[in-house]
Amino acid sequence: MAEIIPQLNRQTLGRMTSGEKRFARRLEALLEDDYLVWYDIPIGRNRRYPDFIVLHPSRGLLFLEVKDWKPANLKRMSKAEVSLLTNQGLVTKPHPLEQVRQCAYGVISKLQRDSLLCEKQGRYQGNLIMPYGWGVVFTNVTRKQMQKAIPDEHREGLLPDHLVIYQDEMTESADAETFQEQLWGMFNYHFGGTLTLPEIDRIRWHLFPEIRISDDAQVDLFAPDADDASEMEEALPDIVKIMDIQQEQLARSIGEGHRVIHGVAGSGKTLILGYRCLHLAQAMSKPILVLCFNITLAAKLRAFISSKGIGGQVQVYHFHDWCGEQLKTYHVDVLESDAPYFDRQVESVIEAVDKGHIPRAQYGALLIDEGHDFESEWLKLVVQMVDPESDSLLLLYDDAQSIYKKHSGLGFSLSSVGVQARGRTTVLRLNYRNTREILSFAYAFAREYLDPQTADEDHIPLIEPEAAGTHGPPPAVRQFDSLSNEVEYTVQCLKKWQRQGIPLGDIAVLYGATYQGRQLAVRLGKEAISHALLDSKKTKAAYRPGADSVTLLTIHSSKGLEFPRVIIMGVGQLGMKEERRQDDARLLYVGMTRAQQYLVLTTSGDNEYSQRLLSTAD
Repeated sequence: MAEIIPQLNRQTLGRMTSGEKRFARRLEALLEDDYLVWYDIPIGRNRRYPDFIVLHPSRGLLFLEVKDWKPANLKRMSKAEVSLLTNQGLVTKPHPLEQVRQCAYGVISKLQRDSLLCEKQGRYQGNLIMPYGWGVVFTNVTRKQMQKAIPDEHREGLLPDHLVIYQDEMTESADAETFQEQLWGMFNYHFGGTLTLPEIDRIRWHLFPEIRISDDAQVDLFAPDADDASEMEEALPDIVKIMDIQQEQLARSIGEGHRVIHGVAGSGKTLILGYRCLHLAQAMSKPILVLCFNITLAAKLRAFISSKGIGGQVQVYHFHDWCGEQLKTYHVDVLESDAPYFDRQVESVIEAVDKGHIPRAQYGALLIDEGHDFESEWLKLVVQMVDPESDSLLLLYDDAQSIYKKHSGLGFSLSSVGVQARGRTTVLRLNYRNTREILSFAYAFAREYLDPQTADEDHIPLIEPEAAGTHGPPPAVRQFDSLSNEVEYTVQCLKKWQRQGIPLGDIAVLYGATYQGRQLAVRLGKEAISHALLDSKKTKAAYRPGADSVTLLTIHSSKGLEFPRVIIMGVGQLGMKEERRQDDARLLYVGMTRAQQYLVLTTSGDNEYSQRLLSTAD
């Protein structure tokens, strides 16, 4: 069965014509599972919309236009135009073959500018490494009816038989082999070998810029078309980063209403959030609100959203900063009490909303990252901010990374705070961030403290991650006599990596307490090693992903971030108290899963954590 993107759910089927629905069902049923099919997705920055794009590793790329026209409505046809009789009278439309041909050539021209997608030698040197073709599907016209309407001597010039599939050739009883032969008969030539997965990803990278992964490239997806000259000068990376098929499928198939995505660390939840923002920014006039709890993560999300060219439409806030902005905007004073300021801030917003001093329904959509860190009253508050007309809410969640709350799990049902997502929860088990060695090491440690729990679908259970990443070196654990020795070892690691040419921006040092980071920062200053110490709200909010300096931050502040290389200091100071043992295990699990390729842990204690980590490393 072919992979149709987006899924043929109620939302997708709702925007299809009756003929498109039937044809989509035939593609899904009559093609094998190594076929990728995209429906009605704009291609490139010029936003062309072919009805269907079909990609097969050994067949190539096919563009299809689907028409529900009926024989009685077809009045005149030339190579460029078709005249149709409609309820509004005679209407002229572009010829569907010319329409899909132009779309195909636009895409092929772009792909041919990428030398890694072209033949290097031989008969087809300089041409694409795969065949391509285009065709038309008439869902309400049989082949005999068209033959009767257009004589043979004219039909071959207007609608070549091999470029058209008719109503009687896409029935439920259609033979799969015959159907596929018709599709690939639309190609003028056949050559090349089987596409590799990196080549398929590269093709997708060109077709759909919105699913590219890039933290620093400023890509405005809604900019006017670039001219040929500037397109020719576009720098193309040797290795592209892009959502995988599962992530793209989920991102494109998220329906309307309230949705929950429960994903393990490194499963691409934030990527999906970014894509969802892109989609909503095009569809909505009201602003879109993105909330999280971690100040540093909020800074990263703002950079991510800005890189997609939609910073003006999407507002990203740390939850308490958003509360502060609401109080300031609507001139509401903070309540006086003995409670901490941040708690009084939240209470003030809740009271002001209840009294009508702060309006509800301010946003067209609400997206919450790291939702497991939100208290019930916070969620109940922000759910009211969604316009009921659009009622668009997305909650991203992983209970294994809940490190700010006093208890594990939500402690309440989602429906009790207004999140109506029963039957609309998706679970992501695959971890793409970490090497298999890092993920296995982190989970082997954490599972002793974080037993998976069962729950109904209104609660979110802990789930065990599944590795999808590459292999790498096993994590290293080093034990020392004092924190000063840990600091010294860390400095020597950084100096060694710097000599090896490792970019400083690829490295983070995490720790449990702020004083540990400050002690390290003093030593790095003496060694003239560029670093960014994120030890205050101001420095966290100013965090710039990709800067050429080592990032120093607490494990708490690292949530939602990732780095190729991570050192975690001060492990011996974690888990010392019995009542904190499970919470600190969550904290350390979060820290370890920040590392993409290389993980080092240092300890100067002899506690339970240190012993377990040392034995796991052995």
